[in-house]
Formats: sequence, structure tokens, C-alpha cells
Amino acid sequence: MNQDCIFCKIIDGKITTQKLYEDDLFVVVKDISPKANVHCLAIPKEHYSKLADMSERQAVDLGKIFAKLPDVIANVLGLANGYRLIINQGEDAGQTVFHLHIHIVGGQKMDFIPA
Repeated sequence: MNQDCIFCKIIDGKITTQKLYEDDLFVVVKDISPKANVHCLAIPKEHYSKLADMSERQAVDLGKIFAKLPDVIANVLGLANGYRLIINQGEDAGQTVFHLHIHIVGGQKMDFIPA
């Protein structure tokens, strides 16, 4: 854990927020500045800043998180009609908290098609 990281503080319970989902690898919380009707964050419990910074074991854990996300998204967040997953990597991409996290956005028609 990183003592200065807001996400580490949420995971440790030092900052209270409603955890929509939690298991041994990650938590899902609402984004405090939503960009869509549903905008949540899936935050690995282990601190690393970017994909390039993770260890092989953390990469395996991230794979397990991605395997679990469809169930959480469907059954907890209720996004049956589609959603978008976003991982910002670095300042130029808009990353503001340097603890890897996955934005889950949906609950509406996404007008912007990034690719």
C-alpha cells in the first residue's frame, strides 16, 4: 500500500465510500466525477501505477479481475445493454490517480466512438 494514495486509503478503509463490490483482489466504487449515467472504478487492491509497472503475478491477478468483471458489471451494476472499460495510462491519457484502475462507464448510449 502507498500511504499517499487515495485508492489505497479507500481499500484500507481510511476513506469511507460505498463499495459496490469487493473480493480479495479488487473493489468497485462509484467515480466521484462521473462522465456517464453509470461510472464506476474497479481498483486492484495492490498498488501499482500503470500496466508497465506491474509484476507477472500482478498481471495474472489483473487477468482474474477482468474475468470477474462481466459478472460484476451485469449483476451488480446492471449494465445489460453494454459498457465501456477504460484504463488511462499516464498524464497525457488523463490519468490523475497513479494507482492502476479500470473505469466502467455505461447506462447510456455512448456517442463517442474512440476506435
